[in-house]
Amino acid sequence: MHDTTTIGSFTIPSSDPLFLGIVAIHVLLGSAAVVAGLVAMLSIKAPGRHPRAGSWYFWLLASLFITTTALSVMRWAHAYHLFVIGAFALAAAIVGREARRRRVRGWLRLHIAGMGSSYVLLFVAFYVDNGKQLPPLSHLPPWTYWALPISIGVPLIIRALLRHPLVRGAARPASTGQAERTDSGASRK
Repeated sequence: MHDTTTIGSFTIPSSDPLFLGIVAIHVLLGSAAVVAGLVAMLSIKAPGRHPRAGSWYFWLLASLFITTTALSVMRWAHAYHLFVIGAFALAAAIVGREARRRRVRGWLRLHIAGMGSSYVLLFVAFYVDNGKQLPPLSHLPPWTYWALPISIGVPLIIRALLRHPLVRGAARPASTGQAERTDSGASRK
């Protein structure tokens, strides 16, 4: 077996200082992306906190993909799947971000689906890579590291697509006395 490094309860499959340095940056970026994504999701969808946190999330995810790529290349045979998950997460975030920026037809649903999917894939990658070291997940079969984040995240995305007030408001035709949509996504009477 290759050299390993143990930090806390996590075993890192290398003792190479370059690899460990990239892992440290990767962990910081991943943690910050999780927080920024959560802030964006839970914020009021209006100018201010939501777009700021969403931009932070996007750029942290893009940076995270860079470190994912480096780590995957260094251990390709064991980690190529993490590169693939990361590529899909970044692609989903790009779709969500560009739908909002370009205001393509159905942009709001594309934005929710893209950004939500990228967040779910962020957790899939984390659990696929680390689930075997996380009690009580370490007692579960490996397929659950994929299934758990997807089974939690996909229903939340579907709920947002069906029930979020901005999506429901965008689906209604504007008429006298109804809320009028503004560019910011906020409504006014």
